[in-house]
Amino acid sequence: MISEQQGQMLLKMARISIAEKLGLPVDKSQIDLNQSFLEIKQGLFVTLHKNGALRGCIGVIEAVEPLKTGVAETARLAAFKDSRFAPLAREEFDQVDLEISLLSPPEKFEYSKAKELIQRLVPFKDGVIIKKGSSQATFLPQVWEQLPDTASFLSQLCIKAGLDADEWTKGSLTVHTYRVHLFCEKK
Repeated sequence: MISEQQGQMLLKMARISIAEKLGLPVDKSQIDLNQSFLEIKQGLFVTLHKNGALRGCIGVIEAVEPLKTGVAETARLAAFKDSRFAPLAREEFDQVDLEISLLSPPEKFEYSKAKELIQRLVPFKDGVIIKKGSSQATFLPQVWEQLPDTASFLSQLCIKAGLDADEWTKGSLTVHTYRVHLFCEKK
């Protein structure tokens, strides 16, 4: 389990990574890359918000890199490569807030009918991955804040995956769930 203090260090690492890419001066004096928790390989997402609105979010569900390198790389991708947004500009840097979601290993969610899927998912706790053929998408648990109705949540997730909004009602999806340990910048 990663402590709040360690999570805040990960957030500093993410911010430094973005600042370096923007060519801004950075202070790495509070970052100790020799801490053993940085060698953990864990799924993670980095999310940027600007004025409370999403400004970028990219991650990996199952990590191949240790946190030491994964956080920095994912932060740069969220800031500059999220196809829904223009790359982050220098003048926006101080206006964005960062959050890091560390994912538990995904577990297969067994269900037979849409009604069972709706009844057993845990809003605000479960991150959900859906897959059908080559189509796949995930929503972090934080997305429940915008889509608290389970049916709407699943419909929007299907749309994100490029599927029909009602695909979840047909029982043809492979579903996995996970939980996150969330760290938000303290300003």
